[in-house]
Amino acid sequence: MKEQLEQLITDAVGQLKADGILPTDQTVKIQLDRPRDKSHGDFASNLALMLAKPAKMNPRQLAEKVIAAIPANTLIAKTDIAGPGFINFTIAQDQLKGQLTAMLSSADLGVQAADNPKTIVIDYSSPNLAKEMHVGHLRSAIIGDAVSRTAEMLGHTVIRQNHVGDWGTQFGMLLAHMEELDSEAANYELSNLETFYKAAKKRFDESEDFAERARELVVKLQSGDDYCLKLWNQFIDVSLTHCQEVYDRLGVKLTRDDVMAESAYNDRLPGVIEHLKEQGLLVEDQGAQCVFLDEFKGKEGEPLPIIVQKKGGGYLYATTDLAAIQYRQKELGGDYLMYFVDARQSLHFEQIFTLARKAKFIEGDIETQHYGFGTVMGKDGRPYKSRDGGVTKLADLLDEAERRALELLQQKNSDLTAEQQEAVAKVVGISSVKYADLSKNRTSDYIFDWDLMLTFEGNTAPYLLYAFTRVNSIFDKLGERSFDMDADWLLEDERELALANQLVRFEEVVNRVFDKAMPHFLCGYLFELAGYFSSFYEACPILNQEDEAVRNSRLKLARLTANTLEKGLSLLGIPTLEKM
Repeated sequence: MKEQLEQLITDAVGQLKADGILPTDQTVKIQLDRPRDKSHGDFASNLALMLAKPAKMNPRQLAEKVIAAIPANTLIAKTDIAGPGFINFTIAQDQLKGQLTAMLSSADLGVQAADNPKTIVIDYSSPNLAKEMHVGHLRSAIIGDAVSRTAEMLGHTVIRQNHVGDWGTQFGMLLAHMEELDSEAANYELSNLETFYKAAKKRFDESEDFAERARELVVKLQSGDDYCLKLWNQFIDVSLTHCQEVYDRLGVKLTRDDVMAESAYNDRLPGVIEHLKEQGLLVEDQGAQCVFLDEFKGKEGEPLPIIVQKKGGGYLYATTDLAAIQYRQKELGGDYLMYFVDARQSLHFEQIFTLARKAKFIEGDIETQHYGFGTVMGKDGRPYKSRDGGVTKLADLLDEAERRALELLQQKNSDLTAEQQEAVAKVVGISSVKYADLSKNRTSDYIFDWDLMLTFEGNTAPYLLYAFTRVNSIFDKLGERSFDMDADWLLEDERELALANQLVRFEEVVNRVFDKAMPHFLCGYLFELAGYFSSFYEACPILNQEDEAVRNSRLKLARLTANTLEKGLSLLGIPTLEKM
């Protein structure tokens, strides 16, 4: 409906230009907002206020001209001019009912596929395999996953890329430690990668002989030595297994097939250097191969180097990222490259994308975008740590979430068995951690608070999961009694109408989540939807409604609400529960 209304307004602006009321070269951006006060209609526009000056007209007078120029249609039931010149639009109920019907009869709730579907390569999670995944890896994994699910729903082809860090100096240190241990001890210690890493680091710092051996092993590894590759492959396999266990628990759609590690680009890196040289972009600076771009300068105006090869011949992240861009465009066929990486890497990606275009690693209308995100903070306002002050392993965090959720369920009067409570606790606990993150603006830091995320009140996973079971319970009580899914929609009570208007916003919100890569828009929508349903449920009897036509209509609203909650949560990677 929003798109249809935008088109009608665009047509009206075209007519005003044809009539000489607006300059023909006037750029016009149609913006429609949803008024908080429902008495102001379904949509509002400040168009007349924005165009009053070029039209040399009072905003309210121009608003009248805009309304008069809108083509005849069946979409708009009423228009009003409010305040200094805002135009309020009320959508015809027949249009609303038609969209409700389309949603109820569609597995995708009537969400239309994109007009120009893209092949989108999405880079997310991408942990360093030297250690186990920690709390700092949470945001990339779940935000990237939610956006990728949304893109798929809109008909885009999504190729997931898990650009894990599995190459570099620190791996020499780890290989040297594996070499010192016998195979049985190495296998045992690798079961806890964090402990293994700390032990290897301690040896590296304390023993110069060990440190020298570590550096030798790095050189051998990167030159393809069979012995080093055997040790390295063993370590990488254990690390990736740990990662996959975490992804499976989180409900993230990443698999081993999505891994395209740093090491996978190793053979391509000399070609990157050669290509930059051919393009006349390489400059040697203190023995290192660098690129200096005019767009990037330091505080004193000095050019900032992008180092692509160290003095000793080693390569850097920049080199690998350029190879990855080339691979994702040329071999994967990506025409939109999305990166979900910590906001602190924003300068790095600005430089890489600019260089990739200048060096023609990117050709044509390929879109590249870094979607940064804030940090998970503790209540002390610092990055979240474990109780002992160390980095919190993600697996331990999820264990704690499940334990706390089980305690919460056990405190409530429930007819669930102990086994059922444990199963529900796994969903509630992990969903609470995910939802607490996804419901926050991607670009902001947020405070990790167990009490807030596990409450059944407010914008939380437990509240929404319970809201779904509450809606679903209506159909459990209905039992084998059927209702007419083809019955007319009767939207006479203001709570029915408010719920219906919220339901039909789903497609608009899904598109907004994808366009901005902001899952919190969907979280806010689902929370509001649950609130509208609660108001409707309390004021509008359903199963004991004597009027069959009204009962059928309300059952349809309830069914569509359940479908929308389930679909919306699934886009966030959160499963629903039948009982809680």
